[in-house]
Amino acid sequence: MEKPVVILIFTTVIMMSLECLVQSDASTHRYESGDDVPFYANKVGPYSNPSETYAYFDLPFCQPDNLEKKKESFGEALNGDRLTFAPYKLEFLADKDAKVICKKRLTKEEVAQFRTTVALDYYVQMYYDDLPIWAFLGMVEKDGIDDPNEYRYHIYTFYQFEIYYHKDHVIEIQVRVDPSFTVDVTNDEEVDVEFLYTVVWKETNTPFEKRMDKYTSSSSLPHHLEIHWFSILNSHVTIFILMSCMGAIYLRVLRKDIYNLAQDEEFSDNQEETGWKSLHGDVFRYPKCKYLLSSALGCGTQMLAVVVVTLCLGVLGVFQPYDRGVLPTALVIIYAITSAVAGFSAVSFYHQLEGSNSV
Repeated sequence: MEKPVVILIFTTVIMMSLECLVQSDASTHRYESGDDVPFYANKVGPYSNPSETYAYFDLPFCQPDNLEKKKESFGEALNGDRLTFAPYKLEFLADKDAKVICKKRLTKEEVAQFRTTVALDYYVQMYYDDLPIWAFLGMVEKDGIDDPNEYRYHIYTFYQFEIYYHKDHVIEIQVRVDPSFTVDVTNDEEVDVEFLYTVVWKETNTPFEKRMDKYTSSSSLPHHLEIHWFSILNSHVTIFILMSCMGAIYLRVLRKDIYNLAQDEEFSDNQEETGWKSLHGDVFRYPKCKYLLSSALGCGTQMLAVVVVTLCLGVLGVFQPYDRGVLPTALVIIYAITSAVAGFSAVSFYHQLEGSNSV
């Protein structure tokens, strides 16, 4: 009766700890016409390597006069977020046409930096009213060009924001780039650039409570956030093949041993058992390094508990792609709470091995 009670207590504590993460301040996301809506530039990185990210303003974009960073939460810090107020001004219900952010002259070093990011398919991530946005920084002109050394590299300078609202809530935001507004950064030479953006507001019937539904679909997320079903299926098939091979090998060994045992049955009492058949005598011997074995068992039990609890919370819909830092924070909390499980399992197993030292 003790173990179910302990598990129930742990589950209750974990759910109470995560309650503040699951419940967002959605009731405060109400705006009137002309109100400033929080808009953060987060990070940039190559599309093919989501683990490699940099701060948005590490690239020579137009910076505001007063570069202000958002105070990060614990989960956002663990997630590697670098939220900084974006230079775009997207007031609620305020349409804008070809608004100029800034005009600047890129140096040779800045041109080379932009060219590298375009060649590596860098994308930028931003948040508008806690809604994530992804957009590419530029494009590579390859049409009709066979030699990679002759590719032309362009950065986008015109972003078109299309924002959907319902009553006094922001429901959805989309960003598009205009290929006709680009700057060539192929050559290492100074170039003048003008960054612009357009804002268009459209009304929608989608209620605020369902505005995050589109982000639960993998089709609307970057490829590194999608569920790769083919990879999962491939892993299961590989495991099945390996288990089948191991089973076939052990079956052949067992058949051979049983056949030899039947042939030499009259001498079986005098023969010394070798190989895997001698294991039955070793299971009653206490292993060496009881401390180490008990500690390993406790850590393994804790890892299993962390995985099980995390999967259960995922099934309940606690973790979503748009929740910044919820998963890392939850893992830290669950790991800290389940440390008691590791200690209890290690001590119990150590005493089962008749450990003499007190723990």
